[in-house]
Amino acid sequence: MKEDFYEILGVSKNASAAEIKKAYRKKALQYHPDKNPGDAKAEEMFKKSAEAYEVLSDPDKKAKYDQFGHAAFEGGGFGGGGMNMDDIFSQFGDIFGSAFGGGGFGGFGGFGGGQRRVKGSNLRIRVKLTLDEIANGVEKKVKVKRKIQAEGVTYKTCATCNGRGQVTKIQNTILGRMQTSATCSTCGGSGQILDGRPSGSDAQGLKIVEETVSINIPAGVEEGMQLKVPGKGNDAPGNGVPGDLLVAIETQEHPTLKREGDNLHYDLYISISEAILGTSKEIDAVGGKVRIKLEPGIQSGKILRLRGKGVSSLNGYGSGDLLVHVNVWTPKELNKEQRDFFERMQGNENFEPKPEKSDKSFFEKVKDMFS
Repeated sequence: MKEDFYEILGVSKNASAAEIKKAYRKKALQYHPDKNPGDAKAEEMFKKSAEAYEVLSDPDKKAKYDQFGHAAFEGGGFGGGGMNMDDIFSQFGDIFGSAFGGGGFGGFGGFGGGQRRVKGSNLRIRVKLTLDEIANGVEKKVKVKRKIQAEGVTYKTCATCNGRGQVTKIQNTILGRMQTSATCSTCGGSGQILDGRPSGSDAQGLKIVEETVSINIPAGVEEGMQLKVPGKGNDAPGNGVPGDLLVAIETQEHPTLKREGDNLHYDLYISISEAILGTSKEIDAVGGKVRIKLEPGIQSGKILRLRGKGVSSLNGYGSGDLLVHVNVWTPKELNKEQRDFFERMQGNENFEPKPEKSDKSFFEKVKDMFS
């Protein structure tokens, strides 16, 4: 079971953005690879702290985590998890200031004399899901066109930055000598430039290929959520790391079922005679049909709750319910025989409304739906 992000950073759920940032900086400095060379446990804590900070420092990701927990980032994730050292140093390097050799990190991001590893660009696609797929989770295979390094391509060290990916300038100011670093304009920060370019590749030695990518989509996702498949974006030139594939979720409308959170709603229409005599009905549910029994004398507006027949919860805590709304259909036209019958029933005590305490009001029913 994954550790709680708040516990990893040692902050409360009510911590401010500044407190979260301060806590992450403290943890990252404590477990930084430069201070703990060869310590696998320290490296793991360094990655965990960065993963926690990536989520808790982003208001949208933090809100999803507070609501759904780690389940919000499963199946490729919605932005959290799967971070490597290059991700950490490229995203959060500014937080450390000059704690390690002028703001650097040995061997990553172009700092501390190491070679910068540029990350390739991300790709974005949309995946449309049915209600059944959302309710139970699904594995989708999609075809993606992405750029990869062409076979036979070669690179050489950039002479401008000597493979660092950054150039350093020293300026004399009224405050003294100041050192600044900037991305190398010759190699774009990769530390390498194209040396041998195969035919069919672009100016960076990349070519477009079509790949089939498998995406594990967890049950309970919602419209607009975004999953991340690490490493399935475009390659970067040289010794860079691939970008990610970002998958936006779209949902198809179901003809009879309406979703509300983890619950589903179904409108069931029955005739007056069915309401009086009772009946059984087959209705739609996720995964197939289900049959329900309606007792004689059932009232219009009655809500039947089929527990566990809704959508599986994204946080892994069971499933929602299927709420069946019973509507008694009143005919708009009657023949003479039918009209005569109902005229004779006017004033008959069996046809007079006699609500019981168990017959809840509209507002009580709405309250029950959300309880």
